Amino acid sequence: MRGLAALAIGVLAGCASTSYPPAPPAVANDDYSYIIGAGDSLNIQVWRNPELSMSVPVRPDGKIAAPLVDEMIVQGKTSVQVAREVEKQLSKYVRDPVVTVIVTSFIGPYSEQIRVVGEAAKPQFLPYKQKMTVLDVMIAVGGLTDFASGNSATILRTAEGNKQYSVRLKDLIKRGDVSANVEMRPGDILIIPQSLF
Repeated sequence: MRGLAALAIGVLAGCASTSYPPAPPAVANDDYSYIIGAGDSLNIQVWRNPELSMSVPVRPDGKIAAPLVDEMIVQGKTSVQVAREVEKQLSKYVRDPVVTVIVTSFIGPYSEQIRVVGEAAKPQFLPYKQKMTVLDVMIAVGGLTDFASGNSATILRTAEGNKQYSVRLKDLIKRGDVSANVEMRPGDILIIPQSLF
């Protein structure tokens, strides 16, 4: 009998050791600027030079090529930074170029994508959007599977050195408890484990 009690206490202690603090409801990232990634599309506008204006895809190597602009690395930069670099390259051929870069399709760099793994209906990666919440993520991935242990889910926050936080997905999705909704950060990984029983 003592052996059984000790085993039960050991199992409960093992379960308790994997608990994580709850995820903070809001994330302070008001100064967030979108970072260009491979797979994005850019619309480059050169004022008073329509022949130099065009839409270009960001290649898998993070580079673009455009008229008079050879092999420029844009991945990991903001649209303003890219515009200034294009202006610098065009200034060899055009007097005082004024360039605007607009991102027209968004994927973002891998380091900023939200990844959803485990018992989501459609596990996948999503481009990060400012003020994105875990509810937004769950809608995008189609919710939980029947075998998900939603209240045991965690967010692995790469921006904080892989710190893990617990999230209550079942309470949020099945019970409509909006207090369980939390903001995501760029690079978060949402891990949804399978229910043991």
